Formats: sequence, C-alpha cells, structure tokens
Amino acid sequence: MANLQVIQGDITKLRVDAIVNAANTSLRGGGGVDGAIHRAAGPELDAACRKLGGCPTGEAKVTPAFNLNAKIIIHTPGPIWRGGNNNEDELLKNSYLNSLKRATENDCQTVAFPSISTGVYDFPLERAAKIAVETITSFQNPMTVQMVCFDSATYNAYKQALNE
Repeated sequence: MANLQVIQGDITKLRVDAIVNAANTSLRGGGGVDGAIHRAAGPELDAACRKLGGCPTGEAKVTPAFNLNAKIIIHTPGPIWRGGNNNEDELLKNSYLNSLKRATENDCQTVAFPSISTGVYDFPLERAAKIAVETITSFQNPMTVQMVCFDSATYNAYKQALNE
C-alpha cells in the first residue's frame, strides 16, 4: 500500500523520484503548478512535451525532470469541473491512478502530487481531496507519496480527507 503524507510547500523544490504535473491536454505548460514546473524544469521540458503529442484527460505521460530534483515528471491532465455529471470523479481518479502506474513502471519509490484540477479547473476541493486520498492509499504498491499543498486551505482539505 502506498504511504501518503500531506505537506504544505512548493512541489518544484522537493527531492523525489517523480513529480506529478497537473498538466493541460497539450502538455505545453500553463498557469498554476503546471507553469511553475515548466519554469523550474527549464526549456528542455517544453521540447520533450512537444514530442509526446498531448495527453487525454485522466491519462499520464512521462518526461525526464531536467532541472528539478527528481528522476521524472509525470504529466496528467485532470478534468475541468462541469457540474459533476460529466464523469469528472472517474477522470480525476484516473489521473491519480495512471500517474501511480507510471511511477511504478519507472521504479519510483517517492512521488509528489499537487492537488489536481482544484485550481483553474474548479474541481471542488473537498471532493477532489477525498478522491485523491482514496485512490492513493488503496494503490497496491509500497511507495511514499507526498500530497504537496500550495496553500493552507488545500492542506487542511487533504489532512481532513486523510484523517477520515
């Protein structure tokens, strides 16, 4: 079983095997954590992402981590919230699950996740935290996973979900 820790901080500063990027489907960088990861990794990341040809929502693709203190970056586009009746919960679960599968395939023992889809994609934070915690803690591979929360509201939502 994956061991989940919830921390508050900057995901681009961590030393882990894999950093998960809450990407857009083009994988070409954007705002929020996606933009921060692209800036910290350096321009080589955009070139590597361009070669991948995008990524469907809920899937996950891998690039080298370049200037980050990680072996790889796992890019996963989470769902845009459209009211909850458009398979958003399942797509978000798949983003976490497929990222964990890519980490396993790449022999990663430590993985750092941001809160996927809860920024500009408007997924309700408490609902997203519950899905993330359930998916990560039920993953059948021994690894250490850090949920890296940028602000205190996100941190508190994930701590509450983990304690339930």
